[in-house]
Amino acid sequence: MADLSKYRNIGIFAHVDAGKTTTTERILKLTGKIHKTGEVHDGESTTDFMEQEAERGITIQSAAVTCEWKGHRLNVIDTPGHVDFTVEVYRSLKVLDGGIGVFCGSGGVEPQSETNWRYANESEVARCIFVNKLDRMGADFYRVVGQVEKVLGANPLVMTLPIGIEDQFTGVVDVLEKKAYIWDETGLPENYEITDVPADMVDKVEEYHEMLVESAVEQDDDLMEAYMEGEEPSLEQIKACIRKGTRDLAFFPTFCGSAFKNKGMQLVLDAVVDYLPSPTEVDPQPLTDKDTGEPTGEVATVSAEEPLKALAFKIMDDRFGALTFIRIYSGRMKKGDTVLNSATGKTERIGRMVEMQADERNELTEAQAGDIIAVVGMKNVQTGHTLCDPKHECTLEAMIFPDPVISIAVAPKDKGGNEKMGIAIGKMVAEDPSFQVETDEDSGETILKGMGELHLDIKVDILKRTYGVELVVGQPQVAYRETITQEIEDSYTHKKQSGGSGQFGKIDYRIKPGEPNSGFQFSSSVVGGNVPKEFWPAVEKGFASMMQEGVLAGFPVLDVEVELFDGAFHAVDSSAIAFEIAAKGAFRQSIPKAGAQLLEPIMKVDVFTPEDNVGDVIGDLNRRRGMIKDQEAGAMGVRIKGEVPLSEMFGYIGHLRTITSGRGQFSMEFSHYAPCPQNVADTVIAAEKEKKAAK
Repeated sequence: MADLSKYRNIGIFAHVDAGKTTTTERILKLTGKIHKTGEVHDGESTTDFMEQEAERGITIQSAAVTCEWKGHRLNVIDTPGHVDFTVEVYRSLKVLDGGIGVFCGSGGVEPQSETNWRYANESEVARCIFVNKLDRMGADFYRVVGQVEKVLGANPLVMTLPIGIEDQFTGVVDVLEKKAYIWDETGLPENYEITDVPADMVDKVEEYHEMLVESAVEQDDDLMEAYMEGEEPSLEQIKACIRKGTRDLAFFPTFCGSAFKNKGMQLVLDAVVDYLPSPTEVDPQPLTDKDTGEPTGEVATVSAEEPLKALAFKIMDDRFGALTFIRIYSGRMKKGDTVLNSATGKTERIGRMVEMQADERNELTEAQAGDIIAVVGMKNVQTGHTLCDPKHECTLEAMIFPDPVISIAVAPKDKGGNEKMGIAIGKMVAEDPSFQVETDEDSGETILKGMGELHLDIKVDILKRTYGVELVVGQPQVAYRETITQEIEDSYTHKKQSGGSGQFGKIDYRIKPGEPNSGFQFSSSVVGGNVPKEFWPAVEKGFASMMQEGVLAGFPVLDVEVELFDGAFHAVDSSAIAFEIAAKGAFRQSIPKAGAQLLEPIMKVDVFTPEDNVGDVIGDLNRRRGMIKDQEAGAMGVRIKGEVPLSEMFGYIGHLRTITSGRGQFSMEFSHYAPCPQNVADTVIAAEKEKKAAK
């Protein structure tokens, strides 16, 4: 049984281009260096790294890598930089116990970093901060620290200070131990010497050392008292305080360096070991109800003795086949075990288990709670599925995905690309369950459906970049629905006489608007056997089958209640089919009279804007027929929550960036369907009729 206190599951967060991949790569080099001699590949610059990434689709480094540092096992996970994939980011955060937030020394805190930081706060993940790229022009460590305080509203605990800036950047001073680490010009991480603090920095280091100790001792009342009375706490005591404060998110230990030049990385790794929590020190994952997604009150206790509970959080295809990355929360998993996938209800055998180590894979025979591993060749597992012990079924994350609200038609640019496109899209659907694909029967087009314009934009971009499939993309289409507004009582008789037995069915029914988002409901109050019980399902089936295509523009119909209250039948000629046809005829006859109406998808929109632009943003949302529900001011700016029709949100991100000079962010998710104003409805219906006429 491995010692869980020696485990660290960490993620590297950052906005695009702050140096996540380089940092991950350097961590691997450093840690790999200790195990395997002579494996430092010089000259692997960041740019080649990305090209290679483009050729191979996804580098092995990008998902989860295992390495060791000072007898601790680190599982490093690269998290997505783009926040458009909320599902992805949240899922990565769920699997982590701590993280390193990387900021660029010259770019500082960018809007994207704000959003990532906000998510990490919501998930309560303990983090260290690493200010990277201090060798670049315009880099300024102190400015970035100031931004972390001001923009992120976080409390950085400065642990190292840079020696020299830009081209003169040679090393860092450890504020806690008051030692300088100076690297030579070779660029190799191990070529450094530990010296005294440079003379011109002594006062500064003293000042920061004091600030550090003061912030740390606040975590322990006894120590604080002793410190106030003039006792210097020991190094161990301070470290224990920093560890507690980091875990409680009271402050974030902040380091500086240059990943590319290999300067300052060791201290960051030490901090991961010293200050970030182990799997047993974070709150255990709650179990949820499979159907509703509500927590059940039980948790997945981190222990190898418990029944197995594990979450598949990433699926990746690389040159070795499909890999499913899994975080084991409790129990153990052995090669050859049979596990239950609670989302599909099917069991799967665990074939090959591997852990990633830099560029290699190590085969495993077993893994246990706290581990992050990859399993090769799982059949029906998708991102977010729970794997558990067949005797103890549980769900870690309910797989409830909202229905897509936006669709685009795509076709491959070159004729022969259909098959290639089909395979690539199939892989992407397994990775992201909120992304769907279908084929339009009439036109034979491939339709991609997703949660928003940006979501689909990025999917098309991945198809092009990763899989080399160029697409022609049609206009985005909104998924409208139809309903009725008036109650109506009506009757319909279906009779057909043609030699032998005929068909007869008469139904009297009421059709009325249902509760919002109730779908289709059918009830029968026939008494006295005028319509025998065995025909009721046929009537229901007839109405239900017509709900797929409304009378206005052929969109599916929602929120209708049908009550059958009377009718008539014929002892010989009546059959289930006759009543089903009667119901279909009744639908066509009555829905147009019942005040048919078009519904449009309304999105919950959450916009984040700097204070200076609040008025412009609200004005713009009002113009888009939005309803502002709430606004709250935070440390970094203002969040505006509202509801806006999806059709008005096309191209919004570009517009928002323009009015907030690039700092605005927004996310949106489907909320409900609501009636469409008449002028909008008329335009939509006319466009649909045109489409149909053109076919």
